[in-house]
Amino acid sequence: MPRDNMASLIQRVARQARITFRSPAGPAFGENLHRLQQLLDEVRAEDLHLAPRGPSATAVAAGGGAPPWAGVVPPVSYMHICETESFSMGVFLLRSGACIPLHDHPGMNGMLKVLYGTLRIACMDTLPAGAAAAPPLPAAGSGPCLRALFRSRQHYTPSSPPCLLSPHTDNLHQIDAVDGPAAFLDILAPPYDPQHGRDCHYYRLLEGPPAGAEPPALPREVWLVETPQAADFWCGGEPYPGPRVCL
Repeated sequence: MPRDNMASLIQRVARQARITFRSPAGPAFGENLHRLQQLLDEVRAEDLHLAPRGPSATAVAAGGGAPPWAGVVPPVSYMHICETESFSMGVFLLRSGACIPLHDHPGMNGMLKVLYGTLRIACMDTLPAGAAAAPPLPAAGSGPCLRALFRSRQHYTPSSPPCLLSPHTDNLHQIDAVDGPAAFLDILAPPYDPQHGRDCHYYRLLEGPPAGAEPPALPREVWLVETPQAADFWCGGEPYPGPRVCL
C-alpha cells in the first residue's frame, strides 16, 4: 500500500531538485545533491501508483526471437511528472527485453532510481582524442567517432541507491531491462534542449569481444561511433498516475 506521506515525499523530491539544480556551480551543490539522493532513494513504485506490466521474461523466451511487443507498441514509455528550466522529472517504463541505446546528456546532471524490475546500466565517460591510436574503421556512412572510457556495467534494482551522472562522469549510458519489465524515476538537470546545445546523441561501440569470449575487464578505453536513433527504439507517452507535484 502507498505510504500516507508519499504525496509530501514526491513533492519534497521535486522541491529539493529545484533547489539543487538552480545553482549547480554553487558552494552548496554537493550537500544539496546528497539530500536529493537521499529523498530519491525512498521512492517506491507503489507510491507512484505503478505496478509491473507487459510480457514477462518467460513469455519472451518462449516465443523465441524478438519480443512479442516488437513493432507493435513502444518498447519504452515516458510519464511526465514536472519540468522547470533547471530540471525535468518523470518515469521511464521499459518492457521486457527493451533497451534504451547508448546515449549522452550534454552538460547535464542526472539521477535514476529503479522502481521495479532489474536494469543493467553501462556507463561511459568521453575522453579527449589526445594521442590515442586511430579508431577502427566504422561502416560507410557512419557518424563521427568518439574516444571514451567504459567505466562500469552494473545491475540496479529497487533496493539499489540511485544511479548518478554528471557532465563529466558517467554521462553516456545504455539501459537494458533484464529478466522482465522495469521502470525508473528519472531526473535530468537541465532538461534536453536542442536550441541550447543539449540534444540527445546515440552511439555504438566500434569493437566488441570475439564470439564466446569473456567481456573485457572494466574500466577500459573504447571507441564509439555516433549513429542515428535505432529504428527499433522509440519512446511513447503515458499519463502519470501518481500524486500531483506542484512547483
